[in-house]
Amino acid sequence: MKTLKTIILGFTILSFAFSCKNKEAAKSNDVNNIKNTVEIAGNYVSSEYEKRNEGADWVGVTVVKYTDSTLHITARSRADKKKPTCTFDADAIKLNDSVFQSSFEGKKILFVFTENNLTIKTQNEAESDALYYFCSGGATLANNYSKINEDLDQSQIDQRVFQKMLNFQNIGFDISTTGKGSIQQLTISPYGLEIDNSAIKLEIEGAVVNAEIEDLNADGYPEILIYTVSAGSGSYGNVIGYSVNNGKSISQIYFPPISENAEVSKGYMGHDEFAIVETTLVQRFKIYNEGDNNANPTGKTRQIQYKLKDGEASRLFVIEKVETY
Repeated sequence: MKTLKTIILGFTILSFAFSCKNKEAAKSNDVNNIKNTVEIAGNYVSSEYEKRNEGADWVGVTVVKYTDSTLHITARSRADKKKPTCTFDADAIKLNDSVFQSSFEGKKILFVFTENNLTIKTQNEAESDALYYFCSGGATLANNYSKINEDLDQSQIDQRVFQKMLNFQNIGFDISTTGKGSIQQLTISPYGLEIDNSAIKLEIEGAVVNAEIEDLNADGYPEILIYTVSAGSGSYGNVIGYSVNNGKSISQIYFPPISENAEVSKGYMGHDEFAIVETTLVQRFKIYNEGDNNANPTGKTRQIQYKLKDGEASRLFVIEKVETY
């Protein structure tokens, strides 16, 4: 009888222990689930933000979710008392639920999200100097930023929505946008041209998402391509391009609307991406089948390759190849 009581007691203790472990495991899983559902989009600030009313310089980072695997990340700093210290714009791709990555001159930049915090650093610690490029006065973009549940201080922050410096040999361009809502003002400021370095100002509907520079026609001088998306759920893409004329001035490049080509535009409903691949402009988008809603295309992917050609009035992009896969 004593032995039986001992066995029963032992089973009771084991059952209790397993029950506790299961509860702890469930609790741990709940915590992990909470962490995995943290909304990473939003505004993050450096520690100096709390002292901004005392004159402290600060940096704010805005994270916008483009797709399930892509974020658009911008960094802006205080600009009411002096020139902005840090400026950064990039798209970052998802490595896992809490880490995204972008590249700069072959160096990988990591954006590590934990609950209410963002850390910006290079993947290779030895390449951390790359993050000084985006700031002036000896500052660096590498830092720990805390999330705030409000807009960044609009009375102090740099108001440029998009900003990027592009250089090719001795010629460069400062590209920026300002404005709120669906209408923005695009400014292209060239430098290094022999005759005309006048800024070009355009009003655009939508937003600039990226800009690139390359010698697309192998004449020794660069072209700049600025990629925009329209406002609204469609996010229709467009390209604004300029070509350098023998190092002296720039002229606009004609980019044909996809609607002009019935075959290529079949199944097109926006959400396209653009990129320069060597000396070719590539446009890529998902094909929408009949009955697809805007958020869920079920077709294949279409890729269009464009080459820069000399036209009668200006340079223009001409379709060279179309692929569907």
